Amino acid sequence: MAILVTGGAGYIGSVTVECLRAKGEQVVVLDDLARGHRASVDREVPFYHGRVGDRALVARVIKEHKIEACVHFAALTYVGESVSEPAKYFENNVEQGIALVGALVAAGVRRFVLSSTAATYGEPKQVPIPESCPQWPVNPYGWSKLLMERLLDSYDRAYGLKFIALRYFNAAGATEHCGEHHEPESHLVPNVLAAALGEKAEVPVFGKNYPTPDGTPIRDYVHVSDLAEAHIRALDYLREGGESDFLNLGTGHGYSVLEVIETARQVTEHPIPIRVEGPRAGDPARLVADAKKAQSVLGWKPVMSDLPSILRSQWEWRRKHPRGYAD
Repeated sequence: MAILVTGGAGYIGSVTVECLRAKGEQVVVLDDLARGHRASVDREVPFYHGRVGDRALVARVIKEHKIEACVHFAALTYVGESVSEPAKYFENNVEQGIALVGALVAAGVRRFVLSSTAATYGEPKQVPIPESCPQWPVNPYGWSKLLMERLLDSYDRAYGLKFIALRYFNAAGATEHCGEHHEPESHLVPNVLAAALGEKAEVPVFGKNYPTPDGTPIRDYVHVSDLAEAHIRALDYLREGGESDFLNLGTGHGYSVLEVIETARQVTEHPIPIRVEGPRAGDPARLVADAKKAQSVLGWKPVMSDLPSILRSQWEWRRKHPRGYAD
C-alpha cells in the first residue's frame, strides 16, 4: 500500500514526501512539473509526470501501487495571478481537482488530505481566525480552494470519502534537502533573502496603509516541516477511523512585512533595501490562525515555526543552492 502525493515535486509537497519516507511510508508522486522540480524528489520515489485531472493516469497509478490515500498539493497558489487570470485557477485547481477526486472514489480510495488555505476566509471577522469563522474569499485562489472543500464535504456525505482539509497560513522555511524555488517568485521570504544575497536590488513592499501597527500586512508564518508533520498526522488520524474535518495550521502569532524584513536583516547580517508600491488586489490586512483545533484533533503543534528559525533554515538552503533546483 502506498500514499499518492499530487504536486509532490512542489515546495510543501516535496518536504512532505521527504518526511513520509523518513517515517517508512511508501510514496508515489504525481506532478506535471509546471511549477514543481523533478530534482526535489528522490530518484527512488516512483514518479509520474502528468496532470491530476488525467483520470486514466490516476487510475493506473492507483492500480500499480495499491494506493490507500492521497495527499493533494497540486494547485496554483499565487493570489495576484489568480486575480488577473482567474480562469487558470478555476480550471487547474477546481476542474482538475474534481477529476482527481472522482478517479480516487471510483477506484475505492477513501482517505484524502487537502492542502487548503487561510485565503478561504477572505477578510476575517475575527483574529486569530477559528475554523468557525465565515468563509468569503476575496480572490479567485481562495475561492478555488473553498470550492474543493465543499466538494469534499459533499463526497463524504454521498460516497464516504473521509478527508482532512488543512487551511495553511504562510508556509516558509526549508529542510536540508528541500527548499522554496518558484519562477517567478512572488512570496515574501524568498524575495527578501534574494535581496540579502544581492540578487534583487530591493524588496517590493505592497502597501503601507493597512490597518496594522506599521501599515503593512500581517501573516502567520509556519515552518514547512511543521506543515509536513500535520499532513502525516492527518493521514494517521484518517487511518484510525477519524471523521472528516477542517483544520487551521498556524502559530497564532503574526508578523508584518516590515517585521519579516527586519528579522531577515538580523539573521543574514546583510542590508535589505525596500521599495514601497501600491497594495496588491485581493490581499487581506491580517491573517493569523487559531490552531487549537489542530492540536486537539491531531495532536499537532508547530515546533520549528518561530520567525528567526524559519528564516535561518531558508537562508542556509538558499546559500547552499544559489540557483535553487537549477543547481
